[in-house]
Amino acid sequence: MINILYADGPVLVVNKPAGLLVQSPPGIDSLVDQIKDYVREKDGKPADANVYLGVPHRLDRPATGCMIFARNVRAAKRLSDQFQMRTVQKKYWVLVSGQVPDDRGDWEDFIRKVPGEPRSEIVTSRHPEGRWALLHYTVKERMPERNCTWLEIELETGRTHQIRVQASSHGFPVLGDAQYGSTVPFGEQFEDERLRSIALHSRSLNIKHPMREERLFVEAPLPDPWKEFVGEL
Repeated sequence: MINILYADGPVLVVNKPAGLLVQSPPGIDSLVDQIKDYVREKDGKPADANVYLGVPHRLDRPATGCMIFARNVRAAKRLSDQFQMRTVQKKYWVLVSGQVPDDRGDWEDFIRKVPGEPRSEIVTSRHPEGRWALLHYTVKERMPERNCTWLEIELETGRTHQIRVQASSHGFPVLGDAQYGSTVPFGEQFEDERLRSIALHSRSLNIKHPMREERLFVEAPLPDPWKEFVGEL
């Protein structure tokens, strides 16, 4: 069931669930495939009808939250240009292990995508494959009884697994993210680890509408596992 947050002409914003790939090879379920099925059903098209869907940005498989898609090539190009020019305002909510000491701050590192593996790592500034990575965080709440901190994060850059690998390298792994050192389970513990969620949520998206001279602001409600920590918002 696709959770549509906004639909207007060629623009769709959805609340991505955890454990689902954004795109995948044929035969493997993905968010793109599900949205195309939704569009076919809504428009009364046959199951094999071609549906164009532009994907201007990504979210990791175990993450949740706002994702924007385009229904035609022109809208896709204009949305992609905004992401490349870094004019899109995106806010992420994250639960991390430990007590982040400063109320706000920056994490600046160099990140390398590990060749042939679905992970990244922190490297020195001299590493030939290292790419500069910067994010800004604000503490929303510290939860000493759970030994975790709720952060709001804005990315200055968009490296692979950036929030996850930077949080872990600074000593505060994202809850549920065993790939980057978390020992705290988060959400339902499916036998298939690929279906499990982590406490990384794309909370809001502020972007210029590709067809109109106006800003589009969308927020994604938190999934159920978060309510154990922050209650009902």
